[in-house]
Amino acid sequence: MPKHASPITIDYYSDVLCIWAWVAQPRLDELHRQWRDAVTVHHRYVDIFGDCRQKIPAQWGEQEGYRTFGAHVIQCAAPYAEVTVHPDVWCTTRPHSSMPAHVLLKAVAIAAGAEEAAHMALRIRRAFFCELEDVGNTSLLLDLADAEHIDVTEVLKALRDGRAMAALSGDLRSAAQLGLKGSPTWVLNEGRQVLFGNVGYRILSANIEELLKHPGAEASWC
Repeated sequence: MPKHASPITIDYYSDVLCIWAWVAQPRLDELHRQWRDAVTVHHRYVDIFGDCRQKIPAQWGEQEGYRTFGAHVIQCAAPYAEVTVHPDVWCTTRPHSSMPAHVLLKAVAIAAGAEEAAHMALRIRRAFFCELEDVGNTSLLLDLADAEHIDVTEVLKALRDGRAMAALSGDLRSAAQLGLKGSPTWVLNEGRQVLFGNVGYRILSANIEELLKHPGAEASWC
């Protein structure tokens, strides 16, 4: 990238309980490795699993919904050797909501910065998909943050004074305004390019490369 050029900004919308966002994690890691300072990723959150106790039985069955959905999650991850999912996912641990994790991640960003928040998001996903931790539990989330040497006192301040909730509200409002369909969604070029779902890394990389070669070239077209 030329020295005078600005980094490409990606708004990355996801839900921490979404299996496709977990599958996308290695692609996110590779993006950082390949593009480094040429790309800035803003982690933002959408409400997909805001009410798991309503969503999963309604979509997957009242009786065996969680087990059926857990089997589906394992099947989704199976083709990806680098993605680990516990065989009892969604069976023994059933978070009520992803929202406590999302608001905590906003609090971490306020207290410790965006890089720490991105690392914490990965830790939360690993805690659920690999370790079957209840990441809908705020006490557990604070313990995870403390284990990652994040200043929990500052995190709690951001939670209690409303700053974290305001930041999460901004994400949810922005997702609604953009009409985003789900998680994960990559938004590039100030909303002109939206890549949704299980997007391959080559497609993502090609879009970034094109934007770096022609920054804003089509921005003025009607």
